[in-house]
Amino acid sequence: MFTVAEENYIKAVYHLQQQQEMVSTNALSAELQTRPASVTDMLKKLKTKRIISYEPYHGVKLSSEGKKVALGIIRKHRLWEYFLVDKLQFGWDEVHEVAEELEHISSTKLVDKLDAFLGYPKFDPHGDPIPDSKGRLASQQQELLSGIPISKTVEITAVGSQSSELLELLKHKGLQMGTRLEVKKIFDFDGSLELKIKNQQVVTISRDLASVLFVKPV
Repeated sequence: MFTVAEENYIKAVYHLQQQQEMVSTNALSAELQTRPASVTDMLKKLKTKRIISYEPYHGVKLSSEGKKVALGIIRKHRLWEYFLVDKLQFGWDEVHEVAEELEHISSTKLVDKLDAFLGYPKFDPHGDPIPDSKGRLASQQQELLSGIPISKTVEITAVGSQSSELLELLKHKGLQMGTRLEVKKIFDFDGSLELKIKNQQVVTISRDLASVLFVKPV
């Protein structure tokens, strides 16, 4: 069993390790918005529990057991997000904070039954893969919308950021998971894109927005 704080650290290390093998205490401090001294104290506790490998001034990484724990937390978080959107009709920009609380429920039986109830979904409402009960992640062929050529029809599969401001903007633009669209024009001045959404009018989005949207060919 782990405390809520310990689980938050384990999950943070996992996410930061997607960019670099060894995670610095400063990176963790910034991610969790806490003092470096507090980070060091927590890392010592997690090292004692054999969840991480940690050497001062060299950084931290998850042990095999730590990775298993992290994937379990992420599985719960993403299943709860799916449940909130699919069954309770929450907006995809409303579920992250609620799922942050629900992910700390420890009952394996509840999570397994939730997974079965939802039909074993492979991706959450933001397009992120949901680990299965053995920690396996599904994959899909996808690329950034910013790299898609003109006149190619694609479907939105994932969002590179889950900030509420970004999700609110996507909602305003009529863009969500599964939206099919075609790039009609790319403006040389600022790299913005003109998109034709299926059965809707044309919309224009910034290059920055296109750079956090993942799509797949249709």
